[in-house]
Amino acid sequence: MEVVHARCAGLDVHKKTVVACVRIQDGQGIRHDVRTFDTTTSALMELAQWLHDNGCQHAVVESTGVYWKPVWHVLASDELKLVLANAEHVRNLPGRKSDVKDAEWLSDLLAHGLVASSFVPPEPIVELRDLTRTRRQLVRQRVRHTQRVQKTLEDANIKLDSVISNVLGKSGRRMVEALIAGKTDPVQLAKLADFRLRASDAQLTEALRGRVTEHHRLMLRIHLEQVDATDRTIATLDQEIERMLEPFRAELTLLCTIPGVGALAAQTIVAEIGTNMCQFPTAPQLISWAGLCPQLRESAGKRKNTRLRRGAPWLKPLLVQAAWAAVRNKDCYFRAQFYRLKARRGPKKAIIAVAASILGAAFHILRDAVPYRDLGQAHFDRTDKHKVTSRLLRRLTD
Repeated sequence: MEVVHARCAGLDVHKKTVVACVRIQDGQGIRHDVRTFDTTTSALMELAQWLHDNGCQHAVVESTGVYWKPVWHVLASDELKLVLANAEHVRNLPGRKSDVKDAEWLSDLLAHGLVASSFVPPEPIVELRDLTRTRRQLVRQRVRHTQRVQKTLEDANIKLDSVISNVLGKSGRRMVEALIAGKTDPVQLAKLADFRLRASDAQLTEALRGRVTEHHRLMLRIHLEQVDATDRTIATLDQEIERMLEPFRAELTLLCTIPGVGALAAQTIVAEIGTNMCQFPTAPQLISWAGLCPQLRESAGKRKNTRLRRGAPWLKPLLVQAAWAAVRNKDCYFRAQFYRLKARRGPKKAIIAVAASILGAAFHILRDAVPYRDLGQAHFDRTDKHKVTSRLLRRLTD
């Protein structure tokens, strides 16, 4: 097998140690020099110097949790080209599992060019990604506390969520705060509702008639304080995200031209894939990286399990949400695509296909710096007139 790198290194990263193997191929054959370094900054600097002394210009780092990141930050330079390897793609042979063997195996794979590099965005995108992901986690946390408020009210036999859509909305918040303050008269509590609320006074009065104890008031107060604290943190994150997104304002505006993609979805797309599409040669490769296309598993002429593989867990759910929003647009290509596939493959596979199309559109928009151009709902009718004519004739003769 052809050797791509005569001198390279494989780094098996752990929490406390890094096992490094330098692979050198010369006229005397192949030599493996293995050393173990700590993961402290001074030890990593020593590792960088050791790689430099051995003439290594290429090294592969196995992606293990968060432990690879400080190693990457210290070692990455113009002299040393690092490759981040997915641990699932570079597994060693069964029965040969050890830290030293893993480092040697990584160096052998890199020497023959058999390691596919994972996507590592630049530092500004990494920081933006941390902020958007933290915001999403906090939003989920706020939802959980809201559900706990509903659970506490249900335990007190207060059926507030049965008559209003948002327990912590303008009206619901007033009623919950009044319950915490010790008010129990359902008639007085119902008067706190906003005039735009659809529920009648009688419905509200009946729903607010319950058994609220001091324990319930304590639990409501605790969860309400957590909701308020989370809201303040989310507001702080929003300000910082807006500040960091200022250099990408033009790209965000272009992404928002895609049906179903709003400001929040555009922010997440930029944070997850960046704005430089050189990392992904083609749109299908980006879609595959995001895990929005079927797996290819074929043997003996038979296709086996083609389920979606795991990939981009922060991007894929958001694209699916954007796809559901896009198919509600009546005069839209995505709607036509969805209903065309839904009839044959079902709604789940159809919506995944729409999400993949949205990501493909985002790729071309970011690469070419052009707005989205919709093909229209009649696109398939125009491109496949013969089949449409045959189908309509069959319907007429049936």
